Amino acid sequence: MTNTLETPATTDVDTRPVTLQAASQTVTALWNDSADPRELSTAINEYGAVGATCNPVIAYTCIKQDPETWEPRIREIAAENPTAGESWIGWKAVEELSVAAAAQLLPAFEASGGRNGRLSMQTDPRFHRDADALVEQAVRFSQLAPNVIVKIPATKVGIAAIEEAAYRGVSINATVSFTVPQVVAVGEAIERALDRRAADGLEDQEFGHVVTLMAGRFDDWLKTVVQREHVMIDPGYLEWAGVAAVKNAYRIFQARGFRSRVLVAAFRNALQWSEFQGGDLVVSPPFQWSKDINDNAFPFRPDAIDDEVPAHVLDALRAATPEFARGYDEDGMTIDEFDRFGATVTTLRQFLDADAKLDALVRDIVLPAA
Repeated sequence: MTNTLETPATTDVDTRPVTLQAASQTVTALWNDSADPRELSTAINEYGAVGATCNPVIAYTCIKQDPETWEPRIREIAAENPTAGESWIGWKAVEELSVAAAAQLLPAFEASGGRNGRLSMQTDPRFHRDADALVEQAVRFSQLAPNVIVKIPATKVGIAAIEEAAYRGVSINATVSFTVPQVVAVGEAIERALDRRAADGLEDQEFGHVVTLMAGRFDDWLKTVVQREHVMIDPGYLEWAGVAAVKNAYRIFQARGFRSRVLVAAFRNALQWSEFQGGDLVVSPPFQWSKDINDNAFPFRPDAIDDEVPAHVLDALRAATPEFARGYDEDGMTIDEFDRFGATVTTLRQFLDADAKLDALVRDIVLPAA
């Protein structure tokens, strides 16, 4: 008797997580916007993340949410350094958190020759007015692990510090950065630093420099402005502002051959992941965003970076507020205007507030109330 059972037909359906599919089909790199060790492990092993970040808000949240690990460790740090204040103790904990995250990323760092596998560690926001202090701390942070990349704000003082730190061999990630004028100014500063290194015969290597554009915080600022000024605009258009800024910045970086990549952070909607696929840049969503993208099988297009933002959306954003043009146009602001841009002020204050909260958390651990 002939066996009539047939082997089931095979399919070419890719059942891997969406972010892993994107990583295999594009040059776009996925980083994780958190240094939490448990989240980072999942992001690396399940979602394909090849980088991560830490900042004062992230560090404070990680330490606060893991008291079993950090309360005894902070007491130990205090005991080992009996003259240290709360701020020094807190930043020592941040360093240890960052070094542990860097170790998780070391395989990706080695596999990519230093282009990825980076842990972004942010300089103390209390130094935002002191270029020398930013450079000194950046150099020290860069020596904590081979794959640390240091975040310095894209302010007037910060950009001067970025150039000097990059010249000294620090891998750079600009932060407190929301606009095309800021990221272009940072890209130019890194180019000057690399050219100075070459002229002085210093080592040429893969530094993995990236320049963050916090797309969602640009959106946030425009929403604040139109609400404050009672401007009526289709709210859906406001979700495109950060996307438009990133696409414009990416075009400029590609056209000028900058030796740094645009990094997209501060996610507010899924477009800030899907619209950049195919670009030689970094997308760095918070862990929950990566989880949601994969859980919902949110689609991506391998060449989405080349799609233009609809002209009528750009026109509506320009008509709604001049703040859009300030952030979108390459010449929308001078470097002297960066520090007073609304998103810059808001974010710097948030980072400074997180520093104060970390100080208070350490105080409560080291010197609990009677």
